[in-house]
Amino acid sequence: MFTRLFSKLKQKKTKTLQTLEKLNETLGILEKKETLLLKRVAEEVERAKDFTRAKNKRAAMLCLKRKRVYEQQVEQLGNYQLRIHDQMIMLEGAKATAETVEALRRGASAMKAMQKAKNINIEDVDKTMNEINEQTDNMRQIHDALSAPFGSDFDEDELEAELEELESAEVEQEPVRPVQNLLARPATQKKQTAYEDELAALQADMAL
Repeated sequence: MFTRLFSKLKQKKTKTLQTLEKLNETLGILEKKETLLLKRVAEEVERAKDFTRAKNKRAAMLCLKRKRVYEQQVEQLGNYQLRIHDQMIMLEGAKATAETVEALRRGASAMKAMQKAKNINIEDVDKTMNEINEQTDNMRQIHDALSAPFGSDFDEDELEAELEELESAEVEQEPVRPVQNLLARPATQKKQTAYEDELAALQADMAL
């Protein structure tokens, strides 16, 4: 089937090219005739001038009449050439259109054959995309689960309030110390810093 189709297209293409060549050949013949007639027109004009100088009015008039006949033939040949030009343009346009349509048809056939060979249809594409989206959502949920903090979820406000209570109690229980005891505060501050470090380490272990 495809062999016959390509054979017919090749025959049509060959016939079109032959027609264009024939039109071009005819156009060349008409141009040569036009050139010859224009030459005769110029010759008749020169003859008419010669007869006019010789006071031969009758012969000069005959030359001008032949000149008019040649000019009419030149005009007619010009119309023929214009028609042939139009025909060639239309034929070339039709040829280009046919080739474009055939190229698009071949492309569509190739795409159809590819989809058929790969067993591709819109339902399969939708199904595949849904599976991809589902897997993506699952991976996102897994990532969120792994990223969540492990252990107790402490309320920062409650911890801040408890710390304030402890600080207030310490202030109330702490007696007024002399200046000498004030100089010994860095050691106490060091102990508090060590206690805070231990508390931070414990919270970090619970978060793991």
